[in-house]
Amino acid sequence: MQLLEKLQILADSAKYDVSCSSSGSNRASKKGQLGNAAPAGICHSWSDDGRCISLLKVLFTNCCIYDCKYCVNRASNDNRRATFTPDELCRLTIEFYRRNYIEGLFLSSAVIKSPDYTMELIVATLKKLRYEHQFNGYIHVKSIPGADLRLIHEAGLLADRMSINIELPSVQGLKLLAPQKDHNQIIKPMSYVKEQILGGQELTIYRKKQIFVPAGQTTQLIVGATQDSDRTILNLTQELYRRYKLKRVYYSAYVPINVHKDLPAVTTSPPLLREHRIYQADWLLRFYGFEAHELLSESQANFDTRVDPKCFWALNHLDQFPVEINKAPLEMLMRVPGIGYKMAERIVRARRIAPLSYEDLKRMRVVLKRAKYFITCKGAYYGDVDLDSDDLYPILAEEKDSKCLYGQISMFG
Repeated sequence: MQLLEKLQILADSAKYDVSCSSSGSNRASKKGQLGNAAPAGICHSWSDDGRCISLLKVLFTNCCIYDCKYCVNRASNDNRRATFTPDELCRLTIEFYRRNYIEGLFLSSAVIKSPDYTMELIVATLKKLRYEHQFNGYIHVKSIPGADLRLIHEAGLLADRMSINIELPSVQGLKLLAPQKDHNQIIKPMSYVKEQILGGQELTIYRKKQIFVPAGQTTQLIVGATQDSDRTILNLTQELYRRYKLKRVYYSAYVPINVHKDLPAVTTSPPLLREHRIYQADWLLRFYGFEAHELLSESQANFDTRVDPKCFWALNHLDQFPVEINKAPLEMLMRVPGIGYKMAERIVRARRIAPLSYEDLKRMRVVLKRAKYFITCKGAYYGDVDLDSDDLYPILAEEKDSKCLYGQISMFG
């Protein structure tokens, strides 16, 4: 098989893995080496300064010994299969970099022969890139669950970031759709990577000091393949951030590609809007001081996708509103729909000088289209309806076609 043909097959197979974003790594270029890992990040994403950045995103192989019911690369699917050699993948990465097509590499893989065998091939590729080709650019690698921890350690010293994908939000879902996989085989390396990162271990190889996974670890959860609720997903997300110190949890709307009684019908649209709402809720957990149990409860285990999660919470806690913009603590201001955490900090700084009026908020560009229903300014309320969920819901609800959401459907063909 020609190298270009392999690339087409394995790049297409990699499109369902979304667990990559800006690198968080800061390694400058050096004389005699290729590339650098900049703080802005390396991936198909948007950097902090607005640049669109790219990386070579491929699978090492799509030949898999597992038959996970939800996966396009499962053993029972009649797909075209391909496997790179370490030399082939190094050649592609270096040539693409020289032509300025990419700024780094995101390498994932199906499991060929065994987890250890697959991980050995990945480590061999990374060693060739770093030592033979002197590639100093960003590398994000996916760890293979079940692989020996010594191999994961080697990979961690060569990569900038590592992802260990949980994929399904519950142990029950894993047993139902991927019975060959073991939950503990996913959690064990995740815990090991956390310990190595916190330990700040360095290893000198070929007279070079190497830090273990300097840009941290991530994971991915599939949304919609099982009956798991948004509450289950958020509770797991919160636990992952706290216990394993993950940089990010990524969510992937399940694209129905396989026919099976335990999966959504292949005619079902991917739940892209639901994925988007969970991303917004993830942001609330990480930056706004929310707890998972505050956002969703047993009686309301899923978000109403027609309103964003902060509005959803506010509509269910109207007893805490309206808040006075000149007196409310920072933590409460951040919970007002339409006020982000940076804007809340600006408001707190500005009101130290003089009380803020409604016109002042306009000049500060607060999103008053939503915020005005939940605040007062100098005691005056500017919402044109009563503070009642029946009146507010139609105003705050967003009627969106999930197929048009950010053009995500185009990712899948």
